[in-house]
Amino acid sequence: NKRRAEGKPFDKPNIVTGANVQVCWEKFARYFEVELKEVKLREGYYVMDPEQAVEMVDENTICVAAILGSTLNGEFEDVKLLNDLLVLKNKETGLDIPIHVDAASGGFIAPFLYPELEWDFRLPQVKSINVSGHKYGLVYAGIGWVVWRNKEDLPDELIFHINYLGADQPTFTLNFSKGSSQVIAQYYQLIRLGHEGYRNVMENCRENMIVLREGLEKTGRFSIVSKDEGIPLVAFSLKDNSSHTEFEISEMLRRYGWIVPAYTMPANAEHITVLRVVIREDFSRTLAERLVMDIEKVMHELDELPSRVIHKISLGEVKSEDNGDNMVVTVKKSDIEKPIEINVKKSDKPIFC
Repeated sequence: NKRRAEGKPFDKPNIVTGANVQVCWEKFARYFEVELKEVKLREGYYVMDPEQAVEMVDENTICVAAILGSTLNGEFEDVKLLNDLLVLKNKETGLDIPIHVDAASGGFIAPFLYPELEWDFRLPQVKSINVSGHKYGLVYAGIGWVVWRNKEDLPDELIFHINYLGADQPTFTLNFSKGSSQVIAQYYQLIRLGHEGYRNVMENCRENMIVLREGLEKTGRFSIVSKDEGIPLVAFSLKDNSSHTEFEISEMLRRYGWIVPAYTMPANAEHITVLRVVIREDFSRTLAERLVMDIEKVMHELDELPSRVIHKISLGEVKSEDNGDNMVVTVKKSDIEKPIEINVKKSDKPIFC
């Protein structure tokens, strides 16, 4: 509206985020035809760089979206530094670029574990914050909300009023009819636990996270990718993945009842593969210790297997061909990689997994 009033183009809005942004932002950008300007990651730094983000800001920028608790490694982005840099940028350019904080997970973590951390409305450029109750709000899936700094930060033209339910009712969401069970559940948790209760839960999650992290470090096989300050999760990678990969570990852990996702980092850190364990209220210290033991068992089993061949056989990605005394096994690594061939003696016993 400001650019329209100034007679300037207003048809190419953009949002600046990190490449680690949650997929909902990509959906929004595509559905509403908003350009998503992503700050690329780099090895060892897996969140948005505030300095690079502010450099990408221009007159068409709607906001800079900071993530309080990256999905990839749980790390909090530096909202304070981003705010300070934006304040300077706005003064120099005459722009007024706000910050939206995506605190889907961290919104229920930071207030209880890191109360001195400045990421919220204490910072002048933070205009809106969203949080998910179905993560660390301790409610089942389906509840989340957004809070604006001031009433004027949510324009009236974006609010619709209906009165066919018996009274004037403002609505902002895209969908309308929805059950109230999650709202009731969230209300119950808030009044039942209170500030002290949520703090106790989050502190317990952090303690169990430390137990798991230290257990993985003691194996000597993994590098910890997650940070001490952030969501209580442990993201870790193999120090040496020349023989076996994080994907193989994830697959074999399923035999012990664990679903531990393995995934690659976004651009420009796609060559980094990570395993992630999120510590929730019901993830006890006993479970943390058991998971470490099961990971050690998996690593021992993998050490006993030929490098990578068994994983590919289990996925049906190998083809065998009789070639005299040897059996030539062609392993398809991926759709974009060249197949590799491994000579296996016919006398070798087959290994099933």
